[in-house]
Amino acid sequence: MPRAVYVLALGVFAMVTSEFVVAGLMPQMAGGLDAAIPQIGYLITAFAAAMSLGGPLLTVALLRLRPRRALAVLFVVFLAGNALAATAPGYGAMLVARVVTGVASQAFFGTAVSLCAQLTRPEVRGRAVAVLMNGLMLGTLLGLPMSTLIGERLGWRAAFWVITGLAVLAALCTLAGVPDAPHAEGGGSLREEMGVFRNRGLWRALSTSTCVIGATFSAFSYFNPILTEVTGFGSGTVPLLLIGYGAATVIGNNVVGRLADRHAVTVLLFGLVLNLVFLTGFALLAHLKVPTVVFMMGVGLVGVTMNPAMVTRVQRAGNARPLVNTVHSSFITFGVLIGSSAGGLAIADFGLRAPLWLGAGMAVIGVLTVVPEAFPRAAGARREARVMSS
Repeated sequence: MPRAVYVLALGVFAMVTSEFVVAGLMPQMAGGLDAAIPQIGYLITAFAAAMSLGGPLLTVALLRLRPRRALAVLFVVFLAGNALAATAPGYGAMLVARVVTGVASQAFFGTAVSLCAQLTRPEVRGRAVAVLMNGLMLGTLLGLPMSTLIGERLGWRAAFWVITGLAVLAALCTLAGVPDAPHAEGGGSLREEMGVFRNRGLWRALSTSTCVIGATFSAFSYFNPILTEVTGFGSGTVPLLLIGYGAATVIGNNVVGRLADRHAVTVLLFGLVLNLVFLTGFALLAHLKVPTVVFMMGVGLVGVTMNPAMVTRVQRAGNARPLVNTVHSSFITFGVLIGSSAGGLAIADFGLRAPLWLGAGMAVIGVLTVVPEAFPRAAGARREARVMSS
């Protein structure tokens, strides 16, 4: 595995830590910015919306730059946004800062995944994506508790300054350790870049990714209240369970990375089916501690860990260039938005188990988007039967 892939993973870690930091410091930021807790929650929504909508636009603006130069520009934009967050005099400035960092983060993910494809042989690209995605998994496992601890001890602004320093380190390592590769695999004009989106298989692959992440985040977003109010764990135990969940995502990510190159579609199908089983079991037995822990760790093993298989499938249906990868990241972010927001609405009407059932439903939809590709002969036979009957 080229050293540059590990360097890019450091950049992902820095940006994912910045993405999660608000969730861990809501009370402190609310007090410091003279805002209500729901307003601080909107900063998370703004970050995700900026990633989904602004990331592809920024990627388009940087299409003519070589990947390393594009990454350097994205680090500058990200650092500007993060520094603004650390010095924000009020809520409005913080909102602008989160939008800027969200746009830069999404474009960075897409460009980094594309560069991984250039730097590695085709038969190990899934493993390369797994290494890159370890930056995301470690952001959950280490970045969030680290930034939360710093914010609680030294103030929430200190957490943003530490993330800024981490991003500076990642930027310097990128300039020193990532080769100045040419444009990605035949990249051309915007019209040529957009032409690939006429492929129905690409849209099916993108929708699968939305379902995989939506199913997972509908549950993950509400682990804390489910574990404390339904299962009965103490508030001090929940962080330990979340660390265990984060460790499960690291393990699952590396296993999927080993299998993604040869068995991407099969891995996605089995992962979605297993996630359906785990989420359903979690919903049914959430009042029992041992089954809850088992099913929670199961979701960690087969949820966001599908990323290497998802990326491999999308690149095969489309291409490995930055725009496709950034749009794919946007569809993943849509999954986060759908799962977390719909899960919250479901709680209001049906209680705390509702997000788990919602996740199971999204997993079923995800299975349906994979089956035609997993069993192409059966799908072809059905189409032929419909044609003959008509």
